[in-house]
Amino acid sequence: MNHDLGLQISLRLARDDFILEAELELPKQGITVLFGPSGSGKTTLLRCVAGLERAKGRIAVGKEIWQDTARRKWVPTWQRDLGYVFQEASLFEHMDVQANLHYGLSRAQKSGGDQALNAAISLLGIEHLLQRTIPTLSGGERQRVAIARALATQPQVLLLDEPLASLDIARRQEILPWLERLHHEAKIPMLYVTHNMEELTRLADHVVLLDQGSVKTQGDLTQTLSNPRFAMSVADDAGTVLCGIVTKRDMKYHLASVGIGGSEIWIRDSGIPVGSEVRVHIHANDVSITRGQPKDTSIQNLMPGTIEQIVDDTHAANCLVTIRHRDQLILARITRKALDTLGLRTGSPVWLQIKSAALTGR
Repeated sequence: MNHDLGLQISLRLARDDFILEAELELPKQGITVLFGPSGSGKTTLLRCVAGLERAKGRIAVGKEIWQDTARRKWVPTWQRDLGYVFQEASLFEHMDVQANLHYGLSRAQKSGGDQALNAAISLLGIEHLLQRTIPTLSGGERQRVAIARALATQPQVLLLDEPLASLDIARRQEILPWLERLHHEAKIPMLYVTHNMEELTRLADHVVLLDQGSVKTQGDLTQTLSNPRFAMSVADDAGTVLCGIVTKRDMKYHLASVGIGGSEIWIRDSGIPVGSEVRVHIHANDVSITRGQPKDTSIQNLMPGTIEQIVDDTHAANCLVTIRHRDQLILARITRKALDTLGLRTGSPVWLQIKSAALTGR
């Protein structure tokens, strides 16, 4: 295996309802999202990495081996250099926030702990919470404290098991910007379990799709979302994430333009400064295809491209079409009738009409 990679996993674990089998080599920093329906093995895989489940196989972080069944090597959980954030923040109710943070730090026994703790407090924006007691915190504040406590131990890997699952929509929206900040500034590999598409599109660098214990596909976020196997697994949520830069803002119409591969996508202006790097999420159902450049249309977002792949969809009436625009891929869901009427084939030059696009992250 490549020791330049952050996390190397080769595991097999038999369960009553599925067999977990995973062969993964994951980036040495950024967020890898373990995605899939409930019961697909996401949390089981995370617990195996933490040593809370005993699977057969091998786990390594860089050159440090945590488990190797063939060599009878097993590092117990308390000796694995990791941070673990659960669905429910596991904080001590009788301590205030500062005491909770220092408790985690004292157990880590690493040099530079105070500096790491201060950095974690700043990163998660919890300076004003330090003297608060745990029962007075909202769910989102509790999770920010739990993440800061895990980061302060300077772990080699950070594991997050659906950290927003127990929060209502308002609290989820409150904490997502802090997770985005964590995503951009933390320099360690993170494994993040979710089945929520918004969390996936906003936070993921790398995606692993699990179903019934098996890895169905994995890879870079943009490539994975445009993969028909992934698209069919999420049905109506199928779509694409494109990366671009905010090039201008139209104050009259409250819109912002995002430059993507020589084209521009207009989105609702949310105040993001010109020059910012952003992600734009486009649902496959919001993309239509024409043979020629559209004129006199209410749809403002038009992009040229070339059809790269056409595959069956989950319903026989539809198909999924992957279109390449420069170095990015866009997914469209159209009917088989439309495909035949337009005479579309792999390699056909086309124009895309994008009815709606949404900013999904920075």
